[in-house]
Amino acid sequence: MFQKILSVSLLFLNICNAQAQDSASVLFVGNSYVYVNNLPVMLAELSTSLGDNVMFDAHAVGGATLEDHAGNSTTYSKINSEAWDYVVLQAQSQEPSFPDAQVNASTIPYAIQIADSVYANNYCSEMMMFMTWGRENGDPQWGPISTFDGMNARLRSAYIRMADSVNGSVSPVGVAWKYVRDNYPTINLYTADGSHPSYEGSYLAACTFYASIFRKSPVGAPFIGSLSTQVASNLQNAAAIVVLDSLDQWNLHPQSAYTQADYSYVTTGGTVDFTNLSTNATTYTWSFDDFTTSQAENPSNTYLANGTYTVTLLAESPCDVDSVAYTIEITTVSVDKLSKAYTLKSFEGGVFEIVGVGPVDQIKLINLKGQEVAFDFSNGAEALTLDISNNEKGIYVLHIQNSERVYSIRLPLIQD
Repeated sequence: MFQKILSVSLLFLNICNAQAQDSASVLFVGNSYVYVNNLPVMLAELSTSLGDNVMFDAHAVGGATLEDHAGNSTTYSKINSEAWDYVVLQAQSQEPSFPDAQVNASTIPYAIQIADSVYANNYCSEMMMFMTWGRENGDPQWGPISTFDGMNARLRSAYIRMADSVNGSVSPVGVAWKYVRDNYPTINLYTADGSHPSYEGSYLAACTFYASIFRKSPVGAPFIGSLSTQVASNLQNAAAIVVLDSLDQWNLHPQSAYTQADYSYVTTGGTVDFTNLSTNATTYTWSFDDFTTSQAENPSNTYLANGTYTVTLLAESPCDVDSVAYTIEITTVSVDKLSKAYTLKSFEGGVFEIVGVGPVDQIKLINLKGQEVAFDFSNGAEALTLDISNNEKGIYVLHIQNSERVYSIRLPLIQD
């Protein structure tokens, strides 16, 4: 580790390109792995050569841990200076590889503290973890990290955990590092100390960040710096394979898809308990496909009839909106346990007259297979009249919604 302390303030170098297709503002918070070979500038030059634009700043202090960054006022002044698209966070090169209990107590809480400040400054910023690499021959101070592969694997695991803890993403530089070591062993990614990146190593990191931020391949980038065409091509290819083949694993998504809707559910009888798994959302709207809705974060819904229901969750934030829908099967509701606040006045020949429901807003008829079927109806001032005589004999459930409530009514079609 370099002994000098360096605070890098690059003050928004904005490399302009009239043909720029995409742009991103990026703040790097890290240490010498950021400032050796000037990684932010390299990323910007690479992006410009591919027709994209990176505006950046950096706060890089040699040897800094996440605790150091969390206690440094410059970290927060940098965060608050711009509504960043991405804030890249890098720990000291060894600290995430230490035992899980130590990382849980001494590293992840500071990542969360910094992330909270990032989101407070701009809710739509994305926290991106800079997954670093194992040392060339590992770290001899602890058996599990005494080889490159062992140290690299622990760094990978820890950075993914950190990203999960802050609802962020990962730029998998360490995985790209291993890919190059395994497939292009003649490319030296290290300086003489076996820790810091050579020019090749920083270029690989820049390619990996480009692919992570823009979700595009760096292959063919005209900017190759001091590298040979073949070495640059191999490094570009490694970054593209590692990032673009595993976007979900690194939680990488377009800037326009910051909010992600998702949920799971558990069914008990006719009651379904929903667990909201959405990320980066502030409000939720549920549609349960039985005329009921909810704005709760983790709602429950009790279905009054068997059937197939499509439950839709709309997750919103100040950044964007996302929705997800899953199909739920309800098969355990007894048709005897339906709404009773009505009077079934007559049902001769499959024609039903129902009193007590009032004006109808929505209505549908379901058979006991959960299928919606056709019928005729008229909604008079005094009663609702339905004709289901053209359907097969059996038991049906009528779902009615009006301004006051939702009804589920059992209708027997037994006439010849």
